[in-house]
Amino acid sequence: MGSSLSCCGNDKVDEATNITGGAGNNTWRIFTYKELHTATNGFSEDNKLGEGGFGSVYWGRTSDGLQIAVKKLKAMNSKAEMEFAVEVEVLGRVRHKNLLGLRGYCAGTDQRLIVYDYMPNLSLLSHLHGHLAGDVQLDWKKRMKIAIGSAEGLLYLHHEVTPHIIHRDIKASNVLLDSDFEPLVADFGFAKLIPEGVSHMTTRVKGTLGYLAPEYAMWGKVSESCDVYSFGILLLEIVTGRKPIEKLPGGVKRTVTEWAEPLITKGKFKDLADPKLRGNFDENQFKQSINVAALCVQSEPENRPTMKVVVSMLKGHDPRGKVMQTRIKSVKYKEELLELDQTSDGENDGGGLEESECGVFGPMEVQKMQDPYMRRGDGKKIGKKM
Repeated sequence: MGSSLSCCGNDKVDEATNITGGAGNNTWRIFTYKELHTATNGFSEDNKLGEGGFGSVYWGRTSDGLQIAVKKLKAMNSKAEMEFAVEVEVLGRVRHKNLLGLRGYCAGTDQRLIVYDYMPNLSLLSHLHGHLAGDVQLDWKKRMKIAIGSAEGLLYLHHEVTPHIIHRDIKASNVLLDSDFEPLVADFGFAKLIPEGVSHMTTRVKGTLGYLAPEYAMWGKVSESCDVYSFGILLLEIVTGRKPIEKLPGGVKRTVTEWAEPLITKGKFKDLADPKLRGNFDENQFKQSINVAALCVQSEPENRPTMKVVVSMLKGHDPRGKVMQTRIKSVKYKEELLELDQTSDGENDGGGLEESECGVFGPMEVQKMQDPYMRRGDGKKIGKKM
């Protein structure tokens, strides 16, 4: 990207620029600050979708009628600059129906904004645990559509784009839903581009506790299999309706894998299903989904399947033969990590060690006003070494 991020974008420039962005036929635009200011009604509180440590996200409408979501960074420190650069870099590369693409950005002297398409059905989090959960819009067919689509988006990142990309923050608030409940994986601020021939890296731990693979959460070892683990937790969340970490009476915290393991071992699959489904699900698909999730969350990275295998299995094909996982062989986070988690302490989704940093449409659990674009609530991310 380099100098391209310093081009125009301040409120003295009136014209936006259309640029072909990366592969495919899609285009992204360099927006002016004035244009985004107008589209969001002056970044009005009434247009705010949510906010976190990174800044705020606003709903807007462009002069040609396009509904957009604008992420406006609140601080221009080196950390924010890096995450902005990474996200624009990655979004400019990816072209897949299940990945939230780049609509454009604005980079003025003292402003950094990223523009996405607005997703009318908000996030998976809002339907599973947030203010839309009571509406029970996620029937079994929609849940499988979301699971398979999200898996296909990750498959693209891991195996089809060059260099390969590790997302590092797969979670329910980062799976957005369009008008047809087609999932789009979002928020690439923590993504890592993996050079050819490199299998893993050691890095600062970022993400959301509960979704993090143990080797990453405890030792900072990141690889594509870390995304596979996170997807396994997400899949369990989709089919069971349980949060990744829940708080029990007495303050004890339990992960979804700890809850699910004894039920899987005893073959009590119906007890694993989200009660909101009211028993209306395909039993064979459900068992296979639990099987896939159990394989994804194995404690040893080498025992987890690739996303290619995951997609095949979710579609009813198992390229590895008849491999049934009778139990989850995951490991529990160290107690000192669970003590840092805030996921289950309140209504927020994320648990973290630093200030709140939400996903693209993350803060949208509590309806603040009647306008459908006003949503709040969601998570914090981990941003310190452990």
